[in-house]
Amino acid sequence: MATKTKKQTSKKVKKDTREIPTYNLFEFSKKKTKYALIIPIINEGEKFKKQVRELKPYAKLLDILIADGGSTDGSTDKRFLKSQGVRALLVKTGEGKLGAQYRMAFSYAMDQKYDGIITMDGNGKDDADSLNDYIKALDEGYDYIQGSRFIRGGKAINTPLMRVLAIRLLFSPMMTLASGHWYTDVTNGHRAYSRKLITDNNLKLFRNIFVKYEILFYITARANKLGLKTKEVPVTRKYPKTGKTPTKIIGFRSQWELLSKTTAVALGKYNP
Repeated sequence: MATKTKKQTSKKVKKDTREIPTYNLFEFSKKKTKYALIIPIINEGEKFKKQVRELKPYAKLLDILIADGGSTDGSTDKRFLKSQGVRALLVKTGEGKLGAQYRMAFSYAMDQKYDGIITMDGNGKDDADSLNDYIKALDEGYDYIQGSRFIRGGKAINTPLMRVLAIRLLFSPMMTLASGHWYTDVTNGHRAYSRKLITDNNLKLFRNIFVKYEILFYITARANKLGLKTKEVPVTRKYPKTGKTPTKIIGFRSQWELLSKTTAVALGKYNP
C-alpha cells in the first residue's frame, strides 16, 4: 500500500475539543488489530532501530504506531519502518515534548477505533515479552495496566541505584498516596490503557497543559480515583552495563523539574 501523508490539526470531537499538536501522518498499512502499540521516540538512533526489528514478530498481534517528536538521526526512515511491519509514523510538528507526542498518538488511536493501547519507550530498555500480558489484561477489562520491574516476575537489570531509590522511596509512594492504589514503578512508561480510560471525560487527557512527563503521573494519580480498573504486571527493564544511561532526564535541572511536576500532579494541579 502506498504511503499516505496527511497533516493533522486539532479538531472538535463530539462536544469536547481535543488539544493536540499539529503533526504529519505516514500510514503504511490498514488497521489490523484491536490494540495498538505506541512508541514515543526522538533521536534514539540504533537503539530504536534494533528495538523495531525485535518487535516485528509482534506486528501480527498489535498495530505498531511510532510517535516521533522530530527525529533528525535517520532512525525513523519510512522505508525501514514499513519493512519492519510498522503501521504508521506520526511526526509532531507542533509545540510540546513527550506529553504532546502522547496526546498526538492517543488521538490518532482513538480516531482509528482501537479498543486500547500499549506504550513502551523507544530506547530499547523494555522487553517485548510482556506484551502478551498487557493484551490479556486489556481483554480482561482493565483500564490502566502499569508495568513494574519491582513486583514478582519483574526484573530490574542494571538500573542505576539512585534511580531505584528515587522510584521506590519517593515517586511511587507519592503516587500511591495520591491515587489510593498501591503502585511500585510509576516512572515506567511501559503501560497499557483502555479506550474507556483515554476517552474518559472526567480525565480529559487532551489538554495542552500536558507538555512533558505530566501526563504519565496524572493518569497514575487519577485512574483509580475515577473508578477505572487498574493493576500492575511484571516487566523487564534493562539498562546497559556500561556507557551512557538511556534517558532524557539528565542533570539536576531535569530531575528537579520531574519532581516538581510529580508533586504538582499529586496536589491535584492538573485535575479538570
